[in-house]
Amino acid sequence: MKLKKQLGLALVSSVLGVALISGGTFAYFSDQEEASGSFAAGTLDVSMNEPTLIELENLKPGDKAMREFSLANEGSLKIENVFLETAYSVTDAQADNTEDYGKHIKVNFLWNWNQESEPVFETTLYDLQQMDPDVVKRDIWDPLWEQKGGLDAEEAHDFWVEFEFVDNGADQNMYQGDGLSLEWTFNATQGAGEEK
Repeated sequence: MKLKKQLGLALVSSVLGVALISGGTFAYFSDQEEASGSFAAGTLDVSMNEPTLIELENLKPGDKAMREFSLANEGSLKIENVFLETAYSVTDAQADNTEDYGKHIKVNFLWNWNQESEPVFETTLYDLQQMDPDVVKRDIWDPLWEQKGGLDAEEAHDFWVEFEFVDNGADQNMYQGDGLSLEWTFNATQGAGEEK
């Protein structure tokens, strides 16, 4: 039995020795590479050259006033749309108005020279409140012209707008001394995402 025990012990020792030797001397080739990345978001920044678009006093029915202004993209991304939002408040000096003064102030046109388009045409301020026209959209189609809308980075568009106090041929005495404060908000949005 002693011999068997010695033989078993010798066998176990040799297997253990072979395992340690092969594990200790096992070698292989290796290599590694690292990658990094960064993400920087672009910016949308629409600006207007005229903070006060229009200030008129002593208006009477039939008066018209034309103004010019520019919208510029000072951001790093293309602006796909610029939607015009209209709001106004009326000061009824004599508290005798039976109709909204905004129904008598008309925008005859808002013309975008760069796009050769007319996003607003013959509507009252009252009705314009319910609209949100895209003022940088190209709305004239010609197969010979590039059909590009929007406002590229570092691009500006020039606009002309004409306002009119409409003479409706009726008694408009209730509007004497009244005031209307107009606020136009230009809401810029980006285009769809792209495969980069």
